[in-house]
Amino acid sequence: MFYIALIHKTSASDYGVNFPDFPGCVTAGKSLDEAKSFAKEALMGHIDLMRKVGESIPEPSSLDVIMQDSDNRDAVAFLVDTPSSRVVRVNVCFPEDILQVIDKTAHKLHMSRSAYLASLALEKDKILSLLQ
Repeated sequence: MFYIALIHKTSASDYGVNFPDFPGCVTAGKSLDEAKSFAKEALMGHIDLMRKVGESIPEPSSLDVIMQDSDNRDAVAFLVDTPSSRVVRVNVCFPEDILQVIDKTAHKLHMSRSAYLASLALEKDKILSLLQ
């Protein structure tokens, strides 16, 4: 599923990003690439939090609907993809000391074990795709 993100930039600011479908979900970056990367992280974190508190995830709005808002007309739109919302339970085995490292690091990052392991897999996949 793809959501529209909007980038706003002035000469005195970083590249600010917001998601019209998710009020309050904002981020920024010093460069355009950094802002786009942070946008995906911000959106995924926002969606994860919404799910944890039992809120429903909205369907993506169309670009036409989003750009009807006069506050959005000076922004540049881009798409941010989100992984499938279908969660599949799996059973994995780790040595106890490795599991302790995973849990400790996930806790420091304010993530669940599952979210942390998923982020590692996505990060590794991104690195491998850059090498190909």
